[in-house]
Amino acid sequence: MMTNCAAEDGFEISPRFRRMLEERIVRLERDAEQDEAQVAQLENSDHIRRQMRLVAIERSEALRMRLFLDRAKTRLPRLLIAL
Repeated sequence: MMTNCAAEDGFEISPRFRRMLEERIVRLERDAEQDEAQVAQLENSDHIRRQMRLVAIERSEALRMRLFLDRAKTRLPRLLIAL
């Protein structure tokens, strides 16, 4: 769990790491939509409950990653110097 002091101190992440997290967020949100659509096919109340729990967890994880990215600064890429 992220604490407030970590957000206040500020931190940087690499552009590659940011891109990886952004791609993961997109996949989580897409999966949540697909999993929620599957609920209409389910008949058992326990299966429906578990499916909706899965959807909630996927959306929660995507939100957690979005909040992390909002607090993080992206480090500028290093310049390559020809020797």
